[in-house]
Amino acid sequence: MTSAQHAAPAPIGGSLVNAATVVCGVLIAIMATLLLVRFIFGLGAVANVNDGYSWGIWVVVDVMIGSALACGGFSVALLVYIFNKGEYHPLVRPALLGSLFGYTLAGGGIFIDLGRWWNFWHIFWPSYSNPNSVMFEVAVCVTAYILVMWIEFSPVFLEKLGMKDVKQKLNKWLFFFIALGVLLPMMHQSSLGTMLVVMGSQVNPLWQTPAVPLIYLLTAIVIGYGVVLFESCVAAAAYRRSIEMHLLNPLSKIMLGVLAVYLLVRVGDLTVRGAWPAAFEFSGVALSFWVENLAFAAPFLLIGNVESRRNPARLFLAGIAIMIGGILLRLNGFLIGYGHLTGSGWSYFPSLGEVMVTVGMFAIEVMGYIIITRRFPVLPREDAQTH
Repeated sequence: MTSAQHAAPAPIGGSLVNAATVVCGVLIAIMATLLLVRFIFGLGAVANVNDGYSWGIWVVVDVMIGSALACGGFSVALLVYIFNKGEYHPLVRPALLGSLFGYTLAGGGIFIDLGRWWNFWHIFWPSYSNPNSVMFEVAVCVTAYILVMWIEFSPVFLEKLGMKDVKQKLNKWLFFFIALGVLLPMMHQSSLGTMLVVMGSQVNPLWQTPAVPLIYLLTAIVIGYGVVLFESCVAAAAYRRSIEMHLLNPLSKIMLGVLAVYLLVRVGDLTVRGAWPAAFEFSGVALSFWVENLAFAAPFLLIGNVESRRNPARLFLAGIAIMIGGILLRLNGFLIGYGHLTGSGWSYFPSLGEVMVTVGMFAIEVMGYIIITRRFPVLPREDAQTH
């Protein structure tokens, strides 16, 4: 390993005004305008949701998919702190930063989608709580996890501010928050799958299964590793840094192991339930099913051997394939494969306003990542020219 690979995190530096931040700023301004309309004139003024499809992309994409794509911090923490793989520690802060933004914006997505948004505080008021509700468990866990991640990430800000004494005191209690940071995602990621179970026959049998909580948990872990591969390659290219192949290579091998377990569970579940005939119907739903699973299988072709895992381009494509598979798994269950037996005639396709709000949410994440990595110690120190 080089000295750069052992170096402590440091700010990248450079100007905050560039093409990426300007584009993100424009997208965020558009989002803010649309949200102003939404909160003044109601949900229907911007979104195409209806009585048949009460959840649109603000929940499915921003929450279901967004939280899964934000599992990098959880997946890496699982390796470093639970399985004692300390060599992956340089990946913790970048992964946690992505998770921090992803989950915080997922919480914002829930708030945006609430019909009576001014009553959001009911979720946290004891007299309104319903411990038997899956949605209540998800809301509490996601909220707690967001707070935990901000605490876990706070040493980055304390270092920048020179508050070493506060950081040392926090380090004594950090193990508790790290443990919560591993437990809470395992709880709510599986519970997000449980939401499909309670929808019954409205969900296509390809995704309606008692095993869906396990399926969602396994894919959340796999997606977390895929996002780490993707983000590491993008950050290296954008900042003109060397790619941390000594970490990404073995990490990708672990990702393939978890992915193999998931595919065994998925195939076994479909076989035991006799759900395969639905996959061979001539329909868009069946096509989407095959695209989803081909995306999950693609990493074995891309990085299945030692030599291919040394190729950064293949690692990058494998990360993208995992992300596509995870995105489609959730889109298929909650939107594409939803409502096939109702016969009510309801349909849903996101409005331009919904799309732009979602794009604006991701723009906040990109801009936040750029600002924090340039001004705070997140990425490992390296003498490289910034872009």
